[in-house]
Amino acid sequence: MRILQIIPSISLVYGGPSQMVLGLSAALAAKNIDVTIITTDSNGDIGQIPLDVPLNEPIKQSGYQIIYFRCSPFRRYKFSLSLLQWLNANAQQFDLAHIHALFSPVTTFAATIARYHNLPYIMRPCGMLDPADLQKKKRLKQIYATLLERPNLAGAAAIHFTSKEEAKISERFGLGSTGKMPVPQDLVIPLGVRADFYSDILPDSEIPIILFMSRIEPKKGLDLLIPALESLLAEGINFHFILAGSNPQDAGYETKIKEKIQNSSLGQSTTITGFVSGDLKVELLTKADLFVLPSYYENFGIAVAEAMAAGVPVAISDRIHIAEDIQQAEAGWVGPLEVGAIAHSIKSALLNPQERQRRGLNGQEYARKHYNWDAIAQQTIDAYQQILASK
Repeated sequence: MRILQIIPSISLVYGGPSQMVLGLSAALAAKNIDVTIITTDSNGDIGQIPLDVPLNEPIKQSGYQIIYFRCSPFRRYKFSLSLLQWLNANAQQFDLAHIHALFSPVTTFAATIARYHNLPYIMRPCGMLDPADLQKKKRLKQIYATLLERPNLAGAAAIHFTSKEEAKISERFGLGSTGKMPVPQDLVIPLGVRADFYSDILPDSEIPIILFMSRIEPKKGLDLLIPALESLLAEGINFHFILAGSNPQDAGYETKIKEKIQNSSLGQSTTITGFVSGDLKVELLTKADLFVLPSYYENFGIAVAEAMAAGVPVAISDRIHIAEDIQQAEAGWVGPLEVGAIAHSIKSALLNPQERQRRGLNGQEYARKHYNWDAIAQQTIDAYQQILASK
């Protein structure tokens, strides 16, 4: 089985979607699936991937290969004409395409090319069908969806959601309501994490460490988290807050958040790291006593799953679509999207170290069982085979 993964960028500065494609591809390759990723060379603030990385040529990874294409002529939108030309010339070499992202020109036209060549494809919206996300640039998205994404979704063999809640609330642009366009199959397959990667958890420090590690953007709820943490300091509750993350597409908002922290009572109790990966990311997860993410919406929340895999209890909003899983597993604290509720969840965690440890271990066990790449790869292969059999 030859599978093509298509995504606008796999630079890790763009967060979960990139991380997912790399993890899934490695897991599929471990099960003897032939996987090729095609993507652009977009790399956040840096601009492009290093010049010594060859373009338009397969680069071997852990059992799979990646082909990078130059962003041109619209680098800002991660668009690559050469990627689409390559796809048009090579589409018939593959059995199925797995396309990650909506409202991105390169994936939009990739789906069109796949249909032209009768190449079955799966669309993964990456949370972009969430009603809250669709409010951003609403008018433009309505036009874009009507002209381009609605036909792409209708022509898909399946839509890949990463949680039941994401599938439940996602907008379908009227597909199936008129009977004129088919309704694609829903696939609910979660994201995976390396559950064996965080084996040596360090002992608790004297002052609890609260970790936020995600993209610094408005939907992450930092406007609520900061005053919640300030209120805890005002009560005399000590902690150290680590803000880890960046925003390559909105540096202005990132600067605003940093200045807000530095100019508040929270400044003396905060370390701001910027974007982290590799050993530093592992170190932060192993030192953290509590992971926080009060997002306004998340289709999955890969950073939450990573914290769980590391044995770190989580305090999140009920707008994160795996919140129900966390409640059932007793892996952390889940509350409404309010400053007082966020403060209450964090306070409950900070004042109960034994409960933090219990919920952290519960989360680690849940991640090993449900966010395991091997099991997720098998679910994905089963879905691929079902689609190809129906073709």
